[in-house]
Amino acid sequence: MEPLSPEEARVLGALVEKDFTTPDGYPLTVNALLAACNQRSNRDPVVDYDEETVERTLRSLHERGLAGITRASGGRSVRYVHRVQSALELDDEQTALVAVLLLRSAQTPGELRTRTDRYVPFADVAAVEERLLDLVRRTVPLVEKLDRAPGQKEHRYRCLLLAASPSPSAPQASATDRFAELEARVARLEDAMGFAAPVDRPPASPS
Repeated sequence: MEPLSPEEARVLGALVEKDFTTPDGYPLTVNALLAACNQRSNRDPVVDYDEETVERTLRSLHERGLAGITRASGGRSVRYVHRVQSALELDDEQTALVAVLLLRSAQTPGELRTRTDRYVPFADVAAVEERLLDLVRRTVPLVEKLDRAPGQKEHRYRCLLLAASPSPSAPQASATDRFAELEARVARLEDAMGFAAPVDRPPASPS
């Protein structure tokens, strides 16, 4: 499966979250889903989507078999559901982990245990790690284990459904550093081609 766009990850994660945490309000209308995507809590990054973005993303998820359309009994409004569990063959614990990873990016098992508590309870961190490894070891892995970040004791895990973000560990060179590097390269090139360095001359004496 092609990686999800950031918009697809947010919409899909929000649908799963509300299915588990507020079942009375699920399936979701577009307006409810828009509010869920733009929440300021339990989201990283925080976004500010508009209705058109959510509707376009729902169409994309529907085409990929990850979301569907329904109507509330006796209601006229169209509502939306996720199809993560049937499409990817996940149980509740695995689905909760995937949803949090989609909504919060890479997480440690300890963070995941805390943040999935509203979905399903895990007995301990070891139970979280066991289910994460189930997702890692699939024929087509859905999760990968990352190296420890500096200062962290736990490994982090990220969802492979979401395209990887550029690594923050490689700082970008400043404009000053880039200019100094360019000057050094020009100097090396001039030296290799036999160009003489300019000679500093004292100012001419007035006549």
